[in-house]
Amino acid sequence: MARKGEKESGRVFSLELDSGSDLKKVSVPNGAQRLLLEGTIGTLKRVEFIEDSVLELAGSTGIIRIDLSREDMVKFAKSHYETRPES
Repeated sequence: MARKGEKESGRVFSLELDSGSDLKKVSVPNGAQRLLLEGTIGTLKRVEFIEDSVLELAGSTGIIRIDLSREDMVKFAKSHYETRPES
């Protein structure tokens, strides 16, 4: 992610996986056990659900799509926030 004092050129993302075996269309040399991708998708232009099953974050220089439905997001939020003690 961007370091303190550095000017960000857009929305920064970070993707960390325990194994390269969960990747498609990316090669991991020498069988690395952990993978870290960092970059930017530029200025955020659009956030939307595609057919209620894929969350899409579209920036000026790229797009991130996540297999995450609205229903899953609501279920997680409800279960997570209902069980947290109030501050």
